Amino acid sequence: MKRTTTMLTAVALATAAGGVSAEEMTIVSWGGAYSKSQLKAYHEPYSEKTGVTILNDDSSAEAVAKLRAMNEAGNITWDVVDVVAADAIRLCDEGLAMEIDPDTQLAPAPDGTPASEDFGDLLVSECFIPQIVYSTTFGYRTDMVGDNPPTDICAVFDLETYPGKRSLEKRPINNMEWALLCDGVSKDEVYDVLATDEGQDRALKKLDTIKDSVVWWSAGADTPQLLADGEVVMGSTYNGRLFSVIEEQKQPVAMLWDAQVFDLDGWIIPAGLSEERKQRALDYIMFATDTQRLADQAKYISYGPARASSAPLVGKHAELGIDMAPHMPTDPENAKNTFLYNYEFWADYRDDIDAKFQAWLAQ
Repeated sequence: MKRTTTMLTAVALATAAGGVSAEEMTIVSWGGAYSKSQLKAYHEPYSEKTGVTILNDDSSAEAVAKLRAMNEAGNITWDVVDVVAADAIRLCDEGLAMEIDPDTQLAPAPDGTPASEDFGDLLVSECFIPQIVYSTTFGYRTDMVGDNPPTDICAVFDLETYPGKRSLEKRPINNMEWALLCDGVSKDEVYDVLATDEGQDRALKKLDTIKDSVVWWSAGADTPQLLADGEVVMGSTYNGRLFSVIEEQKQPVAMLWDAQVFDLDGWIIPAGLSEERKQRALDYIMFATDTQRLADQAKYISYGPARASSAPLVGKHAELGIDMAPHMPTDPENAKNTFLYNYEFWADYRDDIDAKFQAWLAQ
């Protein structure tokens, strides 16, 4: 678990005082460039407004397992947690996340449009407060692909044309879908096929063809670092992380938008908080998901804000001064061939396919 110096100091003070202070809250996210964007857009202005100290925890990749354990132990130490939509659905179904009424517990749009209408179809769970639309896609080293840069997702499986290591996330989500697409399954049939044992085996068999050339990653910052170091020719990660390595770090890296997988990320509030902590968490959520805050996050990272009213407010990068709209996954040029992530499928099948995938990795 990574924690900032501020967090360690605050925890020490809280421990000395005999418990967690009412003026502190622990917010869990993903680390790296993403957490930095939240720090700038949400945490710092909220702390300045309220005096509350925010303790940062980068454990979102393990959020479901850890919240299950906390619930079992009767000791919920997190106040607000950033999760992907499918995990929010699972946590809600298991009673581990609070239900939210968007029209009374979230801010309306500036013109008075209720939050439920402003977020619209992105409210995929009664416990989920959407924050961003992002995509998982591929970056590649421009100096390692010669005069033939990849334009198709199936380049990932083409070791002859693109020799070298590639990085993939150490979980089945997205990898299984891309494998089936590149094994000839049409986009509209992928999840029907993946729902069967035969389909799952077919995806793993396709992944077998590159398994020996894969570096497996767990943290969103891993692929950008592997690309920057020239250790992989291409690799998957979140589009905002690739924006950072390309535009901020000026590395010889480019984006492969083909078959990018759209997904949602947002907040949940754990069930079982004391009334005081619950009200503080709700106050933070009201603040951090209003129209301006969601637009502000796009100043620091290339993720599309989840509110319709925020989109027109997206402007230039706060430090680079470049227009952010063309770097969003939803930009028409980037979204020519997208793959739509099925939240319900992964909420239902995640545990079983995870077990099969991890067993395959160990072979």
